[in-house]
Amino acid sequence: MIGTWQSLVIDCPDPDSLATFYEQLLGMIRIQHDEDGWISIGDGTGRPGIDFQKVEDYMPPQWPGSEHPQQMHVDVRVKDLDIGEELVLKLGATSMDSGTNTFRVYLDPAGHPFCLVLY
Repeated sequence: MIGTWQSLVIDCPDPDSLATFYEQLLGMIRIQHDEDGWISIGDGTGRPGIDFQKVEDYMPPQWPGSEHPQQMHVDVRVKDLDIGEELVLKLGATSMDSGTNTFRVYLDPAGHPFCLVLY
């Protein structure tokens, strides 16, 4: 092993609003707020978190498509897809009207794809 996973870093135009979206989606808390366009969230246990990095002239990924590839996405486990969908749409997510009976695809407020996955 070379090292351990520290965080997932997501480029975005507005780190504050995207961090707030993911705090509410995942039940995490803000663990660092940097005025230079970098915000970190986590569960407070020292496990890996999510960092949001401000990028000027941000171009959101396209899903599906490859002109602006998604390059990564987050899977979020839920007990009920319908309830999960209702809640993420209230947070500002956009449904891609894509998926199966075990997962559904959405875009976060900055255009990154993520999935709700039934467990």
